[in-house]
Amino acid sequence: MAGGDGGGTGDHTSVPALRQAGGVVSYERRTGWLLDVAAVAFLAVYAVPILQPDLSPAWVRVCEVASWAVWGLFGADYFVRLTLAEDRRRFVRKNVVDLAVIVLPLLRPMRLVRLLPVLARMQHAGMSLRGRATTYVVAGAALLVLVASLAVLDAERGSTEANITSYGDALWWAAATVTTVGYGDRFPTTGEGRIVGVALMLGGITIVGTVTAALASWFVEEQQKEAP
Repeated sequence: MAGGDGGGTGDHTSVPALRQAGGVVSYERRTGWLLDVAAVAFLAVYAVPILQPDLSPAWVRVCEVASWAVWGLFGADYFVRLTLAEDRRRFVRKNVVDLAVIVLPLLRPMRLVRLLPVLARMQHAGMSLRGRATTYVVAGAALLVLVASLAVLDAERGSTEANITSYGDALWWAAATVTTVGYGDRFPTTGEGRIVGVALMLGGITIVGTVTAALASWFVEEQQKEAP
């Protein structure tokens, strides 16, 4: 009887956990599209004031309000998922970037990471795993360069010592940095700009490492096919 009661208790305690896990999955499926749209909207309201420095104060204010609205949406989403999570400490550990984006204003552009799953879903279902991975890496690199160039221009524009003064300069610097070339003709001079630079360097190293690993895997597979 004791063994039967113990088994019953075990089943009883596992049901809420399963329901909570199902609730998180169901919630993410229902609201994922909304966060995707919010990320695209944030890209627009973040980029326009940077690319158009002579934008009227009224439109700048509209972009600021929209940016804060997106921040509130991402914050609410994080809170709901945290509430639904069975193990909240584990949830926080697995979603450190999400929390950092909400807490630290400097990391606002990282909300655009949300666009990566959108790009992944746009890939053709018949593509090979290597093809999907390659597309994902290329899209991620392009998004990283776009975000970093906007962020560094936003950080450097107000500095009297800045040598990154236009979006062309920022795009050139981001492309040279992410490919680990680093010509040195353009570089950030502000603290915020240098933080963007460090993040871009780390991202570039990761991308180069991923591409190298993919190429090595492809060569090994080809050699195995040719081996008698």
